[in-house]
Amino acid sequence: MAVSLTQAAAQRVATMLEKRGSGIGLRLGTRKSGCSGFAYVVDYADNVGEHDQVFESQGVKIIVDTNSLPYLEGMEVDYRKSNGLNEGFEFNNPNVKNMCGCGESFTI
Repeated sequence: MAVSLTQAAAQRVATMLEKRGSGIGLRLGTRKSGCSGFAYVVDYADNVGEHDQVFESQGVKIIVDTNSLPYLEGMEVDYRKSNGLNEGFEFNNPNVKNMCGCGESFTI
């Protein structure tokens, strides 16, 4: 399995990398946090480390550290804009067993 992006998410990442002027893709990871245990970490990827796995989806590279990979395996990242000012990435993660009420953290 892999980590993938919807077309909307891939377009958003490509646009942001272009505006930034550098970067090779999207870095995804997890950290211990919140009331449920883990939170997602999203950043630009400027390089690939020796403990990283690289996936490609919709023409965009996704870099995931090997410690986070078991928690993200099979996840699809989407990008949504609502009618208001809300916009952002949504994580469709098949590994999540429970999320906290605020949606900031999750349990595997």
